[in-house]
Amino acid sequence: MTEIASYIVDQAKAVLAIDSPAGYTRRAAEYVLEEYRRLGFQPQLTTKGGVLVCLNPQAPQEEGRLLMAHLDTLGGMVAQVKGTGRLRIVPLGGMNANNAEAEQVRVVTRDGKVYTGTFQLVNASVHVNGQYSDTKRTFDTMEVVLDEEVYSAGQVEALGIQVGDVVCFDPRTVVTPSGYIKSRFLDDKLSVAILLGLARQVAQGKVCPKYRVWHHITVFEEVGHGGAASVPDGVTEGISVDMGCVGDGLNCKETQVSICVKDSGGPYHYEVVSALMDAARRAEVDFAADVYPYYGSDVEATLRAGHDIRHGLIGPGVYASHGYERSHVKGAEQTLKLLEAYLEG
Repeated sequence: MTEIASYIVDQAKAVLAIDSPAGYTRRAAEYVLEEYRRLGFQPQLTTKGGVLVCLNPQAPQEEGRLLMAHLDTLGGMVAQVKGTGRLRIVPLGGMNANNAEAEQVRVVTRDGKVYTGTFQLVNASVHVNGQYSDTKRTFDTMEVVLDEEVYSAGQVEALGIQVGDVVCFDPRTVVTPSGYIKSRFLDDKLSVAILLGLARQVAQGKVCPKYRVWHHITVFEEVGHGGAASVPDGVTEGISVDMGCVGDGLNCKETQVSICVKDSGGPYHYEVVSALMDAARRAEVDFAADVYPYYGSDVEATLRAGHDIRHGLIGPGVYASHGYERSHVKGAEQTLKLLEAYLEG
């Protein structure tokens, strides 16, 4: 593994280890803020809670480029403390109950206490529940079982747990000897790490962008408005660096970078997509171009907020999105390589 690939993997593991469901992202944002500072940049925390940083303020302000990746993840929120001492939760973002069954969770109270538990089907014992296999897994048929001796709502509330507390799901991050990266929330913490890798390359003089380049690490993408604000003056182009889709009917593999030509929000800017493809071919990047059938991105939120910019979307191939996801170090490397070629071209 190359030095920059090792750095990206290390940063991915670091941010994946910090719980950050949408709305509960401060600790993760502070980590990223400090890493940019360590690399020699002057990032700022936006009012909304994201991280905004310019990589080369000496470059001309006109025709600036804004690269966006999101730090917020899927998760849950306590909606009811049941009389049984269990918790009914609702999803934050597109968390899917089907693939979260038996996952370890952490419940974070408003006063900073953390309690562990498991997300289980109600009446989860096969030897007791004759409808176990037939029950549809939803957030109404599942519950958090706390790792505490609690059997009533009053006992749970005495712990300080209440409606509105955040529920964080264990990412279970694994990097295999063959280079696969497996974890919840690679969408989009792997791309946050890739942008940190790009910043490191710029700081070391290994990449010299043609335009002024900004990074915006957003914190509300999973609920639809992450990239809606904080577009610096002079920016004319925004690129979401998110996850590339891998699945039936698509071309991308986990070892590649994907260039999205269209998603559920419509086509990406024709000239931007063409320029990304040209840069990929010029730099011999292993890429795939795909249409994502069920997808939205930060940069689409930027356009919907009224910003007059061109837009594009790229990212490392990720399989099993919004579940227990898998990518590959090669996919991260190809994404970085494409960004470098595009910004220097």
